[in-house]
Amino acid sequence: MDLFAHRANDLPGVGMRLRSLLGDHPGTKALKAGGVSSPLVTFDFADVKAVFPEFKPMMRELKYDFGEIALNTYLQGFEYGKPYVLLPATTLGRSQHHTIFYNAQRGTLTPRELNGKRVGVRAYTQTTGVWMRGILADDYGVDHRRITWVTFEDPHLAEYKEPANVQRAPAGKVLKQMLLDGEIDAAVLGDVAAEGPLRYLIPDHEAAAQRWARAHGGVPINHMAAIRRSIAESRPDVVREVYRLLVESRAAASLPKGLDDPLRFGVNATRASVERMIAYSFDQRLITRRPSVDDVYAEAVRILGPAAD
Repeated sequence: MDLFAHRANDLPGVGMRLRSLLGDHPGTKALKAGGVSSPLVTFDFADVKAVFPEFKPMMRELKYDFGEIALNTYLQGFEYGKPYVLLPATTLGRSQHHTIFYNAQRGTLTPRELNGKRVGVRAYTQTTGVWMRGILADDYGVDHRRITWVTFEDPHLAEYKEPANVQRAPAGKVLKQMLLDGEIDAAVLGDVAAEGPLRYLIPDHEAAAQRWARAHGGVPINHMAAIRRSIAESRPDVVREVYRLLVESRAAASLPKGLDDPLRFGVNATRASVERMIAYSFDQRLITRRPSVDDVYAEAVRILGPAAD
């Protein structure tokens, strides 16, 4: 499909087909399965097992008209002028305290002992890693500048240059196996179980995550929805319709409300999480300027009006 075919459908009220990227999440299930639909918008969903490998072509090649994007990746794209508008719609959110592990065969390790260590993470710019570094700094006194971050993937943004304390793993190495082999001291592994010699670095991770959510306006946000800026400029009616469909799809999912809601919608409900990610991204030298939440959401608020609240 021509990525810019939507330009032929710039008249308000005319249907538009969007090349789209959405993962199989509880809040997107109804939209992807056709449980909610619209005569105005047709989605051509990418057939992918995981969405995160597509964030690089989304930012580098502008591959998608609409889709979800990791929050830190979006903020970097915002700095570099990538033509996407962030919508206040969470597609993936979760606690983060359970995502980092150490190898008990090499002795005990606590978060406060990480300074000076080697810690593996899929990519330095990975949003889960950004959250984890920020939480470790805030709550456990860890200085991310005193850690060697061993990574396995390039940044999603070609323009971004990693700090000097980021080191690429040798070709062929695997993150979890490096931890098991003692080549790194800890690793951000994500949603895996503590089994064999692997132990949670934060042993009380569930209680710690609940305390963090209540102190910081909800569980951390990983992915949010974004749409091509040219569509926002020429077809604000399409943007409003896409947002309505996202809201209805999320409403069809059975999920907790309030601070425990992993899929919060609206500027007010997501403000604290987006603001903290901006702060963490800036502190970790992922972005060089620190925009406000209102700066980041300005175009969405202009188009969505009260629906964005």
